[in-house]
Amino acid sequence: MDALSKWNVARKYEKRTLLILINAVAGLSIFFFGYDQGVMGGVNGTRDYAEVMGWGHFDEAKGIVVADKALKQGGIVAVYYLPGTLFGAFLGGWFGDRYGRIKTIAVASLVAIVGATLQCSAQNSNWMFCARVFNGIGTGVLNAITPVWATETAEHTSRGQFVSIEFTLNIFGVVVAYWIEYGTTFYGDGTSSFIWRFPIAFQIAPLIVLFCVVWLMPESPRWLVKVGREEEGRYILGRLRGETGADEGRAEAEFQDIRNIVELERKTSSQQSYIAMFFGIGSGKLHTARRVQLVVWLQILQEWIGIAGITIYGPTIFSIAGISAERRLWVSGLNDITYMFSTLLCVFTLDRIGRRWTLYWGSVGQGICMFVAGGLARATLNASDDKKAGVGGAATFFVFLFTAIFGATWLTVPWLYPAEIFPLQVRARGNAWGVVGWSIGNGWTVLLLPTMFDALGEKSLYVFGAVNVATIPIVWAFYPETNQRTLEEMNLVFAADSWFNWEAEKSYKLLSEQNPELVQAAQRGHSVIDPEAGTKRTGSLVPRNLSLDAKAYEKQDSEGSEPEKA
Repeated sequence: MDALSKWNVARKYEKRTLLILINAVAGLSIFFFGYDQGVMGGVNGTRDYAEVMGWGHFDEAKGIVVADKALKQGGIVAVYYLPGTLFGAFLGGWFGDRYGRIKTIAVASLVAIVGATLQCSAQNSNWMFCARVFNGIGTGVLNAITPVWATETAEHTSRGQFVSIEFTLNIFGVVVAYWIEYGTTFYGDGTSSFIWRFPIAFQIAPLIVLFCVVWLMPESPRWLVKVGREEEGRYILGRLRGETGADEGRAEAEFQDIRNIVELERKTSSQQSYIAMFFGIGSGKLHTARRVQLVVWLQILQEWIGIAGITIYGPTIFSIAGISAERRLWVSGLNDITYMFSTLLCVFTLDRIGRRWTLYWGSVGQGICMFVAGGLARATLNASDDKKAGVGGAATFFVFLFTAIFGATWLTVPWLYPAEIFPLQVRARGNAWGVVGWSIGNGWTVLLLPTMFDALGEKSLYVFGAVNVATIPIVWAFYPETNQRTLEEMNLVFAADSWFNWEAEKSYKLLSEQNPELVQAAQRGHSVIDPEAGTKRTGSLVPRNLSLDAKAYEKQDSEGSEPEKA
């Protein structure tokens, strides 16, 4: 394969080994994301940082940093998301669809390195505001493209497991951030800027490694086919899936599915811009606007079920639960370790029970934890001194349990879902809309949470609990299942004109029966070997009557005529 660099790992490795290497590099990108998000929790509690940035002071009597300007404190955190990751997501989606997944990850790494350098050298709040925005742009680009690259190389039967492992590394990044910050608190007399500058600077190391190794990785075969580099895309698919023995024909079936869906999308839709996607202009039966709304709101809901408060303002929540100031950072670090190990449950369950049931049980468990933790936090405040430790410990347990359930459920699905459901022609842009939702949700919550906790105290946890309850009927009604379905099948799932899930499933069943050329890789019984000639089928298998209009097929069944093209 002449187009492929001689240093590309796809030349030497194949199948599971190659997938593990891709997963490791994608995981490094997600590790940086977790570290970068988690690091501000500890930074906000350091004396020198609060004084240099001008939003707080150190209370000698209480031994903690007190925020005099809570809005400014939250604003420094929030600009990372709005406009940082928000703009970065749009940029990454456009760049990724145009120039490929690998180049986009490399460029984003450089941008994030510059942003981290500016952050760790900041001398005032204006400097930090600008640095946070710049770093957010790099993170937004990475978040827009890394899940897409991962899902486009993984098999549809294990795609959830593939991405879940990456998000275990994501929370490992949060854990590393917390414990590095915990270690730096012992440096000197507690007034040195090293305590907060070093943890921020540490993220530069994995970014440099990511920039160097990503050039050795194979490009997404789906993107290669989309831009006309079919020979290279077919070669990489063969290396990913295998070509001999029991694997013979798998890569060819998937390749034909990709070619067919590229052709169908070109005939069905003329959309390219973000505006066209948002309003569904030119999307035809692909219904891209519906998909945009689903992923944006799924990410916003992810932040409002309570994890934003626990991750970024964990010490505040633990103070409500009665934990002393000296132990808050330590307890937050233990909570993150629990969080990390809980993500491993998702690795083994997500491809077994599906995305919808993962969200269901997560919402039930998280909702119970938030309501109980809120009640126990109030009980802690009212308890006598001899009972305060016991009641506060119970409240802390339910905060830990909430984090564990979130790690096993809602952490991964809102990031996996956007990378699964969009058409190939705009998949990176589609995933960018998911990052937009995450940016809005995060920016909204981190900006409001300091004020919210000041005004509501432990009642803030009831708000998170109520949101968890609301997510159950929302997911049931509007979010179709993607588990065990190929990326190409998603266009059949979303071809129905109705927003409701049951209509989508009805339409999918009819269209998959009428369009076998689009589901070869998913149908174990379909072979790409011609039964008469005994040779592999080649060339596009797109039939003249290929359509995403289920009603046309219903009409065809009743009248015996061919459907019109959608």
